Amino acid sequence: MTQAPKADSAALSTDTANADGTADSGAETGTAAPPRPTPIRGYFERPLFDAEAIRGLQRVGVIDVGSNSVRMVVFDGAARSPAYFYNEKLLCGLGRGLAETGLLNPEGRVRALNAINRFSILAEEMDLTSLTMVATAAVREATDGEAFKTEVEMATGIEMRIIDGEEEARLSAQGVLLGWPGARGLVCDIGGSSMELGEVADNTVGRRATSPLGPFRLQQIKGGKKGLKNHIRETLTELRDKVGGDHKALYLVGGSWRALARLDMERRGYPLTVLHEYEMTPKSIRKTIDWLQDQDLSKLRNRTGTSAERMSLVPLATVVLRQLLHVFRPKRVYVSSYGIREGILFEQMPDDLRACDPLIEASRHLEEASARTPGFGRKLFDFLMPLYRNAPPDRMRLIRAACLLHDVNWRAHPDYRSESCFDTATRANLGGMDHKSRVYLGLALMNRYKNPGSNSRLTPLLSLLDPEDIRHANMLGRAMRFGAMLSVKGPNAAAEMRYYPKKEVLELILDPDRQALFGEVAQQRFSALAKSLGVSTKLRVARTAKLEVAKAELANGEAAKAETSS
Repeated sequence: MTQAPKADSAALSTDTANADGTADSGAETGTAAPPRPTPIRGYFERPLFDAEAIRGLQRVGVIDVGSNSVRMVVFDGAARSPAYFYNEKLLCGLGRGLAETGLLNPEGRVRALNAINRFSILAEEMDLTSLTMVATAAVREATDGEAFKTEVEMATGIEMRIIDGEEEARLSAQGVLLGWPGARGLVCDIGGSSMELGEVADNTVGRRATSPLGPFRLQQIKGGKKGLKNHIRETLTELRDKVGGDHKALYLVGGSWRALARLDMERRGYPLTVLHEYEMTPKSIRKTIDWLQDQDLSKLRNRTGTSAERMSLVPLATVVLRQLLHVFRPKRVYVSSYGIREGILFEQMPDDLRACDPLIEASRHLEEASARTPGFGRKLFDFLMPLYRNAPPDRMRLIRAACLLHDVNWRAHPDYRSESCFDTATRANLGGMDHKSRVYLGLALMNRYKNPGSNSRLTPLLSLLDPEDIRHANMLGRAMRFGAMLSVKGPNAAAEMRYYPKKEVLELILDPDRQALFGEVAQQRFSALAKSLGVSTKLRVARTAKLEVAKAELANGEAAKAETSS
């Protein structure tokens, strides 16, 4: 059986953190998005996942033995934005009744062992290059936890690492950093038997703390609602002394928080049900908690696709969250689908990969795997660059991502290709984007093929953007639509584009040997782009000498690329 290398064992006690894996992001109108990272290296250098050290991590597996669920996730390599090759969980409830008996739940123990046995066989069949199994609160606190560890290791041959609360907090917070390199605030990971807090800033994990505030533990607190509320508040006050109380952003990790966020979406009628980077305000959360008191949870469970086991823990989770907001007073609250499992993946990444922008790396990976001509995205971006020289960094990274993704849906049926593009941006596992950015990127890619009109099924999602963002996304789509079809070798092989906003002129300088590429369809698309900019067009043929320089540069670039790949 493949096991994690010993080097990883040491790495599990250094400083960084994360945990989990599903959905995507969102933001409530009028709130500020979390800061975005400034990449340390160029966006279009050779992809880091081509490096030999990273190619060795082709399949990275994690088995997470939690108090409520047991899950195996297999990541498709150590890509900066995680790709989920395999993801399976079973809600075993190992920690149910632990506070009363001190023992793992007997039924949960049998179910967990069966699940882990299944996972170990699957891992062997997948020929994983790295497999790490960690156990958290229930196993570390139960008097029969060590016996369960021995039983699992005897049955599977895989080492089970029982990690302490602070290590769990570190890994969970590290998982948040995988998706949010610019995250700054407090990560809160709630499990069945415990709740961990970790401070994140400057791409590192700081102070950490653990507590018995998991729903299974809270079910045993005496004194009714008042006693429960006082117990939670006292515990959180002690935690605040350990991790600090001056955190403007709160990042929520764990199934109970995700279920609550999905209910917040239901109450608001929110149009994009992607949980990762979904943003809530404290005011909205309190409204949802109050709203839930008058709702039939079984009906909500069916409407939101929440399991009965998970929904049963939501009422206690709401009590914890209300007090969490009261004690720490964050201004913004985000949901992270990344947690301890992603934190373990982050642990195995080289520093240069950690420093990359997850959105750009994921987009490059998709282009390499799915586009007709990998590498064309860079040429398209270079061609369109005159339009965006003054774009702010957040907008520029979306433009880069759009150019990389502009052709990854070419295999879709032509009638649905534009909608397929929109779904790729809004629903695919792309990290480093809030919901507003997802919709902007989706709209731009949609317009790369056609204008969707006002009656698209996706129109409700446009409510997340303001009119100016919509205009910019439409313009970017038209720019890509023109540039992508001008020449198979890249638009700069046929022409150079110049933009004079003060003169309100969009100029195209054609290669004298390739004038025929600027045919009727190209002319129509160039005019449509100018119209979206609100400018007139100017066309001229370049002097041969000037264009020969451009063609020489293009040829040199192709030669360098061929030499690198060889």
